[in-house]
Amino acid sequence: MKSAVETLNPTRVRLTVEVPFEELKDSLDAAYKKINQQVTVKGFRKGKIPARVIDQRFGRGAVLEEAVNDALPKFYTEAVNEGELNVLGQPEVDITELKDGELLAFTAEVDIRPEIEIPDYSGIEVEVDPVEVSDEDVDKAVEELRERFASTAPVERPAEDGDVLTLDLEAKVDGEVLEDGLASDVSYTIGSGELLDGIDEAVKGLEAGGEATFTSELKGGSAAGKEAEITVKVSKVAKRELPELDDDFAQLASEFDTLEEVRADSRKRLENMKQYDQATQAQERVLDALLELAEVPIPEKLLEDEVNTRKHNLEHHQLGQMGLDLAKYLEIQGKTAEEFDAETREQAIKGIKTQFILDELVNKEKLNVDQEELTEHLMRRAASSGMSPDQFAQAVVEGGQVPMLVGEVARGKALAVVVEAVTVKDTNGEVVDLSDEEDEAAEATETTEAAAEQAEGDAAAEAKADSDK
Repeated sequence: MKSAVETLNPTRVRLTVEVPFEELKDSLDAAYKKINQQVTVKGFRKGKIPARVIDQRFGRGAVLEEAVNDALPKFYTEAVNEGELNVLGQPEVDITELKDGELLAFTAEVDIRPEIEIPDYSGIEVEVDPVEVSDEDVDKAVEELRERFASTAPVERPAEDGDVLTLDLEAKVDGEVLEDGLASDVSYTIGSGELLDGIDEAVKGLEAGGEATFTSELKGGSAAGKEAEITVKVSKVAKRELPELDDDFAQLASEFDTLEEVRADSRKRLENMKQYDQATQAQERVLDALLELAEVPIPEKLLEDEVNTRKHNLEHHQLGQMGLDLAKYLEIQGKTAEEFDAETREQAIKGIKTQFILDELVNKEKLNVDQEELTEHLMRRAASSGMSPDQFAQAVVEGGQVPMLVGEVARGKALAVVVEAVTVKDTNGEVVDLSDEEDEAAEATETTEAAAEQAEGDAAAEAKADSDK
């Protein structure tokens, strides 16, 4: 077999391959055997039809077509290996010559991973938020803990802001009660912003047994988007009661004996969170700076596939599970289809660039992933997916996704190498030492691509929440 490589552009090549006909012998034998099992010829037992009879009855062309289809993947792979190419996706194959008994010739155009020169990144300097926890931050954290231990007590008075009401709801459109327009014993906190626009004004001032009617646009259900007449009846008014902020509360709500210990623990937790956020922020900004420095050609077919995959995942997985379609999502987000397409393309380009350059760093730095690192990464991914580690591991193995996880860990380590080499300062001008958070930083950001997908999921979740109001 002879093969030659022609570079069409930095991300695409054309292979020209010539195969002597004798190298098709195994595939021709397999073709005759396969056809033998599929057809019957009077006078011959199944599977025992001579080759000359198959040629006469069904045509030599059918045999050649079957043999070539069988042989092409092997010859293509040999040509790729001979050319030492790092191919991406499936090739576009064109058979240019097929002479029975003499020669098979074909071309194959395919995208390849571009050669990337890692720029000198030692001069990169980025700015991040400082790790500062104020007394107000601690007060807020303690108050949130206090809110979780709030109780309710029925009251006989008109409903006020912050009260918890038990409601019965009825929705009518054009005077008809909707099939899904009835709800009983719904718990609602006045001022929470949940349920329906206008409900707070309707229920404030009502006592148990009181009733009110108002109009509101339905955000979900069978009549989503339509104006409905809503009748709300209050069956119970309850006042939220917060526990006193004292040592008794500390013992109720935590493992600590005093309120001061609770406050100290809250401060430490907030500091740890801000350090983690700072490390993640540093990674993201260093990566952005690295991508600005590097020249990374993008294969058009790969980009097209990535854009389509992102759209499909958003529409059919994230939005589909939430009962939203793309049009409703864009309406809630206040985006046009053109803006959405442009953003998706931009995210896809950044994701591909990130993967290419970090993979090149992995090779350059000769970074390896050990079993412990892979297991820790798998545990984190399982937690974020809502699956148990065993379930997630089984899904990964069955889906052949182990190399993908290994790649994510390796790219995280590559980015950590860059972060360690650059200068990171906070907005106060202080140099930030991220050495203690290096492992956390590697865990925090798998790739910008994954972060973008998470952002899409968060936006979808927000859109769902808005649609349910």
